Amino acid sequence: MTGKKSPWGNPGGEGEATQGSANPPEDRGAGPDEPRTPPQAPPAEGPRNPWLPPASGEPRKAPGIEELFRRRNGGGNGGGGAGGPGGRGPSFRLPQRPDGKSWVPIGVAAFVALWLGTSMVHRIAPQEQGIVTTFGSYSRTLHPGMALTLPWPVQSVRVKDVTSIRRESIPEGEGEKLMLTADQNLVDLTYLVRWNIKDLKLYSFQLAEPDQTVREVAEAAMRASIAEVTLNDAMGSGRATIEQNVRERMQRVLDAYRSGVKIQGVEIKKTDPPTKVVDAFKEVLAAQQDAQSEVNRAQAWAQQLTARAQGEAAAFDKVYEQYKLSPEVTRRRMYYETMERVLSQTDKVIVETPGVQSYLPLPEIKRRPADATAEEGR
Repeated sequence: MTGKKSPWGNPGGEGEATQGSANPPEDRGAGPDEPRTPPQAPPAEGPRNPWLPPASGEPRKAPGIEELFRRRNGGGNGGGGAGGPGGRGPSFRLPQRPDGKSWVPIGVAAFVALWLGTSMVHRIAPQEQGIVTTFGSYSRTLHPGMALTLPWPVQSVRVKDVTSIRRESIPEGEGEKLMLTADQNLVDLTYLVRWNIKDLKLYSFQLAEPDQTVREVAEAAMRASIAEVTLNDAMGSGRATIEQNVRERMQRVLDAYRSGVKIQGVEIKKTDPPTKVVDAFKEVLAAQQDAQSEVNRAQAWAQQLTARAQGEAAAFDKVYEQYKLSPEVTRRRMYYETMERVLSQTDKVIVETPGVQSYLPLPEIKRRPADATAEEGR
């Protein structure tokens, strides 16, 4: 390396040119046995700092995305595709239109059109309503049909079904729901609440958890109604009254909350005693049913006697009417009917007629032919 200048502009060893000299070293010549080296171009002062602007003075420009892709595909300086001299990865090229322009603007426009169409045009079904909010604040209510709004995120739409009946079964599962009656008894109740949305604006903004609120109001109203009736009424004929009272109580409370909920009805599905006393309760219920059966039989017998007495009284009234028309004939007919009814139940017949035996054993005479026939049959 004798006679070569350092690329950083410093002398490389003894006998070389002094620092800053631009003259090449003298050719001392080669010996007879040494190969002759060709002359070399004068070295540069040193490598250029890549962070400084070029010597031409033109400012550096950041390459665009298309320039980067061209360089990657081999169209730029020193670049190349997978098969080019500077390629380092797979070849990739954006598709182009027939006129040579990029599809990127059209793709961006299609995306914007799709975004506007999905966030501005809304179809509301017949059973639904929509709430429009502008930056989270209520704007208006959308009714069934097509509607237009500002695009998201300026305006957003929340759609709810407002006509379908929602059902809340209390309690959930197979658990007990014990309530105290007016006569200090416990009853296990299972009931169903039917409701729907009356005002979507109030339903969406007034209550944090509308469904849970409906359940809690239903339980409070049911406990208040059960506390006003006895156990027999709760398990018997008083169910309809309880259901009506619970529905009215719930509607009053929910209207006071401005919940936007309408109670359609309450249905009691089961009323049972607590599980621990169900056997004793069944025995008491069986005794009550037996007592009620006896009362029903007594009432039926009394009704029969009353009907018979009323019939006899009506018959007497008819006879009395005939008696007033002909008293003698009626008395004689009544005498004959009475004697016939009395004598038909006795074995002795008394005849008060001259020349006839006063006692005639007619039943004995009737039995003799019957006994003779029986002996012949043997």
